Amino acid sequence: MKTLAPVDFAAIRKQFPIFDRKIHGHPLVYLDSTATTQKPVAVLDALERYYRTYNANIHRGVYVIGEEATQAYEDARGKVAKFLNAASHREIVFTRGTTESVNLVAHGWGRKFVHQGDVILLTEMEHHSNLVPWQLLAQDRGATLRFIPIDGHGRLDLTDLDRLLAGPVKLVSLAHVSNVLGTINPVAEIIRRAHASGARVMLDAAQSVPHMPVDVRALGCDFLALSGHKMLGPTGIGVLYGKREALESMDPFMGGGEMIREVRLEGSTWNEVPFKFEAGTMNIADTIAFGVAIDYLEGIGMANVEAHGRELVEETFRVLGSIPGVTIYGPPASEPRGAIVSFTVDDIHAHDVAAALDREGVAVRAGHHCAMPLHAKLGIAASTRASFHVYNVPDDIQKLGDGIRKAKQLFHR
Repeated sequence: MKTLAPVDFAAIRKQFPIFDRKIHGHPLVYLDSTATTQKPVAVLDALERYYRTYNANIHRGVYVIGEEATQAYEDARGKVAKFLNAASHREIVFTRGTTESVNLVAHGWGRKFVHQGDVILLTEMEHHSNLVPWQLLAQDRGATLRFIPIDGHGRLDLTDLDRLLAGPVKLVSLAHVSNVLGTINPVAEIIRRAHASGARVMLDAAQSVPHMPVDVRALGCDFLALSGHKMLGPTGIGVLYGKREALESMDPFMGGGEMIREVRLEGSTWNEVPFKFEAGTMNIADTIAFGVAIDYLEGIGMANVEAHGRELVEETFRVLGSIPGVTIYGPPASEPRGAIVSFTVDDIHAHDVAAALDREGVAVRAGHHCAMPLHAKLGIAASTRASFHVYNVPDDIQKLGDGIRKAKQLFHR
């Protein structure tokens, strides 16, 4: 699959200063973008510009730099709303990341609407951030968890979905793209069927929004969570998208300044959404820089980002498939996939594979990737994961393959 417009990804790579580094004498090959992405100069400059020229708190100061900071912060909210095709900027709540966004819904919506005997439907491939909050909620409220199973190729098995949705299912929460398998789940169908059964739907979009066009109105999801640091933006900034009526029905997650309308000694009333969920001084600098990261991605074009990731995945399957003893997990390269490839190498532990690759300057992730139940389902304790973004080029995949071959030689002497 070719990119949809002429894009020089080798030139894009030069806009990321970290690639000037050498690791153990080798140029850095960064293949851990599922964990966090590198940052282009434009994002780094935006951070410095805020702190150097208009560092001030937002929504409060009636002075020039305070108004500038407020405008830049709210401009970022508008950029996110447009990026997701939300109906309104008021449907965008800023958080610290996907984890906090999921917890916000679990506390603000779940503790209000999930009761004894209700059901929360998840899948067997969830990241711990979209599993543990619901476990805690179910324990607190006396609810039950159900799980959509996966098949032998890492796809969701929807054969019994109607049965799983039967009864008092209040919420379906699932990953749009698996952070281990790269599986792109059929979320539009699941959302449609869940809504027909009366359930709300939340998407963990941490691995989809950074790599492909996502339209929340076309999908129809009630909530969606994402992390800015996986989108070329800074750490510590994320988003909860929620349909406005759903957000307005929720209780606040945190109490404090800015999230209130009126405070009396006897009680308080809440600000309008989204400010009801943004208590205290927010992460102003990183939010503004996140808006610049969105501008950067839109300048490339999300269809081009998606196509580039697919090309890298196909190249990874080709290179790794030529190495005996390598097992790749998830759907085949012939199917649509996220920019993620997890694998094992013979009987070599994933951490040893990653350590050997690091000696060659290749950075990959090793372990259970915050998805222990999924690894148990796959029958493995850990895997090695390579993941990509716009700064990766096919030569990175060749270096990955060369490093794996050296690891095999090292551990099989």
